[in-house]
Amino acid sequence: MTEQRLTVEEMALEVKRLTEQLVAADRKDLLLRAIGVPLLEELRIEAARGELSRLVITEDYRFVLADYNNKEVELQPVHKAVYLLFLAHPEGIEFKRLADYREELTGYYQKTARMMDKDKIVESVDKLVNPLDNAINEKCSRIKKVFLDMMDEYRASYYIISGHTKKHIAGRVWYERLKVITLPRELVEVKSVK
Repeated sequence: MTEQRLTVEEMALEVKRLTEQLVAADRKDLLLRAIGVPLLEELRIEAARGELSRLVITEDYRFVLADYNNKEVELQPVHKAVYLLFLAHPEGIEFKRLADYREELTGYYQKTARMMDKDKIVESVDKLVNPLDNAINEKCSRIKKVFLDMMDEYRASYYIISGHTKKHIAGRVWYERLKVITLPRELVEVKSVK
């Protein structure tokens, strides 16, 4: 018997046909075992991707989810500054290297908190970029909570600042523990910011 090669589209149709047969036989347990829980979670996240909203950042630094009835993401200026920093770096940033971004973060904070005293902004940024301080984790947790209050965890996973580990091998193995926002950047609209 010769082996027939299927295209990926044909494979998808075959998986669909077999899935329907298992469901009809009331054997979702076998389907789950075949797919596996980790892959199921990945599929749920991918399914949520189709329901993502554009994130509009207005001239006055309001964050609005345009496709969710223009719902505003209520964040304090410091949280907005942190978020803008990570949006500007889709490649990710390691928390331990935040000091390299001090000037950029300070700039975002000054723009989002125009009425705040410059010394207080600098003091706050110093805490955020200090690897021995927990301030950055607290800010990211607050951002995560705001998005989770607005949507399910699968859609929120695209909007929050989350971990991504990159493995490097150069004579030895080492890992970059990057923090990223995985929201596709084509869904981010920055109005001409003042």
